[in-house]
Parts: sequence; C-alpha cells; structure tokens
Amino acid sequence: MSLSVILGALIIMCMRIADVTLGTFRTILVVQAKKYYAALVGFFEVLIWIFAMRYIVQHMDHTINLIGYAIGFALGNILGITLEQKVALGYVQVNIVSLHQTDTIANKLRNAKFGVTILPAEGSSGGVSILLVIIKRRFMKDLINLVEGVDKRAFVTVQQSIPYRGFIHGSRV
Repeated sequence: MSLSVILGALIIMCMRIADVTLGTFRTILVVQAKKYYAALVGFFEVLIWIFAMRYIVQHMDHTINLIGYAIGFALGNILGITLEQKVALGYVQVNIVSLHQTDTIANKLRNAKFGVTILPAEGSSGGVSILLVIIKRRFMKDLINLVEGVDKRAFVTVQQSIPYRGFIHGSRV
C-alpha cells in the first residue's frame, strides 16, 4: 500500500471527523432553536461532506478509504458531543430534594447568585420541599458542587429548559 493511499484515507477520516462533529453540534443548535447558527454550521457540514464523498467515490477501489470514512464518523460523534458539552449551550432546570438540608442548600445557592424557587411537595414519608433552579448549562457543575457540599444524598434531576419569556436572574439577597 502506497503512502498516497494511506494519506488519502487519513484525509477522508479527517473530513468525516469535521463534518460529523459539525453535524452533532448543528443538531444541538436545532434543538435549542438557534436556527441561524444551525444553518451556518450546516452549510459547512454539508460542504465538507460533499468533498469527502467525492473523494471516496473516486477512490472506492481502496478499502482503507472506507475504513477511514467509518473511523472518522465514529470519532466525529465523540468529538461533537465533547464540543457541545464544553460549550454547554442553553438552559437547564435543576430540581433538588433534600430531606433535611433544603434551607441550607437554598441559602448557599442564593449566596452564589443562583435564583431559587422553593415549592412545597408531598413525598411518601410526608412533606418535602423542591428547590427549582433554572440556569445556563455552563453553570451546572458549580451548582451541583454547591448542593453536594451540603447534602451528598440530595435527589437532583436535570432537564433541558427553553425559557419562553421573563427574566432569569441571580438571587436578590
């Protein structure tokens, strides 16, 4: 196998990594309703994909090119998800239930400038409170660390949130 054949497979792999990474990121932009950013990313995703496909069709006689295509696809998924986790677009709603530390957690979160709403609720063992916090995803790790610093056994759920109207702010304390 010649150096040019191996180089061709590596080029295909790199193009696939790039277009699948962009595709994964574009999908998340679509879910977040960021249509103009999604369109821009989609333009480059498809452009790279077309170049990769043209090259593959012209060089289908080399199995290594097909393997490079598949490896690029797999690595592109990993890289795309990793990139999205680092950028952390959008908002999340974090729900926290602590059996004995609700007020302490709420105070710590408010002191850290997180807006917290306390909702009364009924659990199997009686009354509890649910702390509801809507934050930008990039602050989720800080919030979780604060909660776990008070109550490692707190029940925490996280779900995507798309604010419809209003103003999300930190605590006014």
